[in-house]
Amino acid sequence: MTKIKICGLKSDRDIAAVNELLPEFAGFVFWNKSKRYVTADEASFLKQSLDKRIKAVGVFVDEDMETVMKLLDRGIINVVQLHGNEGETYIHRLKAETGCEIIRAFKIRNFDDVQKANTSCADMVLLDSGMGTGESFDWKYINAIERQYILAGGLSPENVGEAVKNLKPYGVDASSLLETDGVKDAAKMQKFVEEVRNIKY
Repeated sequence: MTKIKICGLKSDRDIAAVNELLPEFAGFVFWNKSKRYVTADEASFLKQSLDKRIKAVGVFVDEDMETVMKLLDRGIINVVQLHGNEGETYIHRLKAETGCEIIRAFKIRNFDDVQKANTSCADMVLLDSGMGTGESFDWKYINAIERQYILAGGLSPENVGEAVKNLKPYGVDASSLLETDGVKDAAKMQKFVEEVRNIKY
């Protein structure tokens, strides 16, 4: 069954909603240019209430490795997701230092981008249209993927069922299209999760 990640959690209300739905992953955004940005202390507070069955994913863009390692050491996050220009050396070192699971995001615009994802040393790759744009990339490029991947970019309660049925990704990731007026919408989150879990393969 396709796994689910709900990203961009910011409030107690968000945590309560995901605890009801039990997606496999919940994301905290540590990029300070994002409207979903949370500080380490804010994420620490939220993580205390997060159901222990849900892995907390830290989303980073060109962050200093020491900062990432501190968040892992404090138990605020369990998984690291990289969206910047972090290279293979960065991933190798972070993996060697912490042993954590690493997701590397790739902006997919052509088949060359998919090939970069194929050869990444990260534990998992995430295929996206950008970062929080709410738009999909052309799914035809997925034909070239040679490994398990998480699908992101423009996924909503209305289209995620079709995506899971046709593409059978390892996981799906959504954030902006699970919001109303910039705030996570519990009803949209519930419908998203139900649509994914209703697809059996």
